Amino acid sequence: MKIGKINLGKIKLDQNFILTAVAVLVIAVGGYLAFGGDSFAKIFDFKIGKTLSNEDVAKKSIEYLNNVVLKGQSTASYTAISEESGLVKIKLKVGENEFDSYATKDGKLLFPQAFNLDENDTTNQPAGNTEATPKKTAADIQKVDKPVLDAFVVSKCPYGLQMQRVLADVVKNAPALASNIKVRYMGSVVNGKITAMHGDAEAQENLRQICIRDEQNSKYWSYVSCHIKKGDVDGCLKSTGVSTSQLNSCMTDASKGLAYAQKDFDLNTKYGVTGSPTLVLQDGQISEFDFGGRNSEALKSIICAAFNTQPSACSLKLNTASAASSFSETYASAAGSASANTQAGCEPAQ
Repeated sequence: MKIGKINLGKIKLDQNFILTAVAVLVIAVGGYLAFGGDSFAKIFDFKIGKTLSNEDVAKKSIEYLNNVVLKGQSTASYTAISEESGLVKIKLKVGENEFDSYATKDGKLLFPQAFNLDENDTTNQPAGNTEATPKKTAADIQKVDKPVLDAFVVSKCPYGLQMQRVLADVVKNAPALASNIKVRYMGSVVNGKITAMHGDAEAQENLRQICIRDEQNSKYWSYVSCHIKKGDVDGCLKSTGVSTSQLNSCMTDASKGLAYAQKDFDLNTKYGVTGSPTLVLQDGQISEFDFGGRNSEALKSIICAAFNTQPSACSLKLNTASAASSFSETYASAAGSASANTQAGCEPAQ
């Protein structure tokens, strides 16, 4: 799995470190579960039948570790969230050490480490432990005359919305770079019907945005800029002047909408895209976090680094604030700022 679009390579951890880390966290968590139930309950607010988002599970896990277990001796944070084997997978960082932890989707149990029983590896390293490849710089990016940054998203993913918000802000404030940005969508066509990781509503919105992008391109960024606020499809179509008759024709004609979508999906496969959002530049994935995070200035910097001769728009200073995730009326929000710099994204359920 990939979140945040950093190319990851597996490492072998020292076995004593693994066992020590497991022991310390298991003892600490276990002890507080046994003797600090009140504190644990207050922080996690467990209720029978209560469902939490993966991000909420991760946040509550980090809050518990920092406030109850570590108590200032070190600081825990997370750098990625996904799902694996029916659990919420949290890439946990304590001090300078990183390892994968898992929590139940109802937020009731936290497992500091896990071992992959399907891997016949005598080192018994924890499943999924990885380290990031070195960060890319502007000098590492191949230069061309007309670079195009492809941003792969799905329309109901909080972090896909976050990426669209950043790119819409770039287009608004540096419109000359609009032709150097292409938003693409993840999914597949099965038995003549578009599918997406979050169900049919997302699939249909992906198709809607694809059709606007490819047949009413002058309306695309206006529609997206409206949609990312609260997902008001009808209101946004009306306010941005999208031709609904042309849009409906595109969405119902397989030779149009589905054909456009299939081109995006073929590129998903070509570039190994699995998470929303994922950036691709010059036929390779690139991380916005190498250039400052999910903000307008970072995305402008990536695009501009790929020019043989940079246009004047590259001299503009854009927003360095982290964009809000999910639907938001504003570019940034308190909730968005809390998670925007984590390399989080949406991935298909395993």
